[in-house]
This record gives sequence, structure tokens and C-alpha cells, in this order.
Amino acid sequence: MTGFDPTRHRMIQEQRWFEDFVLGERFVLPSRTMTEAVFLAFQGASGDNHPVHYDVEYCKARGMPGLLAHGFQSLIQTAPGSGLFPYMVEESLAGFIEQSSRFLKPVYAGDTMYPALEIDELTPGRTTGVVGFASTVHNQSGQLVVQGRQRYLIRKRLAATA
Repeated sequence: MTGFDPTRHRMIQEQRWFEDFVLGERFVLPSRTMTEAVFLAFQGASGDNHPVHYDVEYCKARGMPGLLAHGFQSLIQTAPGSGLFPYMVEESLAGFIEQSSRFLKPVYAGDTMYPALEIDELTPGRTTGVVGFASTVHNQSGQLVVQGRQRYLIRKRLAATA
């Protein structure tokens, strides 16, 4: 072996534990424009074949400017894996325990989404704690289009060394 250690091949070397997080800490996720290719990929993955998601003329006949994104297509923009959080908790993440969301405005093909997660809950337990996030997605006009919550069970540092 050459001295390469695959366990050291990480996006973020220093791991974080429950006690390392603070209320108000914000995790900005990459923006993404909802192209027709994104619509096609979501349709293939979800199996949702309603024409409102793939037929431009169907949408226009109903007064929409273009393809309408499925709510879940908008929601998945808040997947933490597109940002740094999951790399910070590779050793301490015990589980993804809850998600809820509200869809506040329509998202159409061509819209650009700006997702973010902000810690709004830190509930300690004996060996773990819950880190809760307020999740938001804004569009290019600054409108809040998706609002929700996500909760993760994170190990405490002492639990990891016991």
C-alpha cells in the first residue's frame, strides 16, 4: 500500500457532534435552475406522469406559463446531501428522523431555486441529540416557495468514544 488511507478521504476532515452545533447556524445549499431536463429526471425517478409536469401546451391551456414542478421536485432541493452538513456528521449521524413541508408558491420550468437549512432546534438526549432545521426554498424573485422542517438524530461526542 502507498500510504493512501481511504478513511481519510473526506470532504471535511473534522467531524462534528451534537454539542458542536448552534441555534441559528445556516447551511446554504447550491442553487439550481429548474430546466426541462430536471423535470424529465424527476418524472423518471418519481413515476409521476401527469401532463402538468411534462406537456407545455397542456399547462398553457390551463393558464400556466410552462411546466409546473411537482411539490416533491421543489422539496428535494433541500436535500442536505447537496451541501456540507452530511460531510460534517459522517461519524455522528444516527438517522434522519422527520421531514415536513408546505408548498407556498408554484415553481415553473426556468425558475431558479435557492435552498437553505437553518438550525432551529437542539434537543439533547443522554447519548444523542436532535438537530432540527427550518428548510426554505426561495425563487429568483425572492419569493418563499417551500417551507419546512427536517430533524436528525446526532450522536454526542462522549457516546462516540464510549
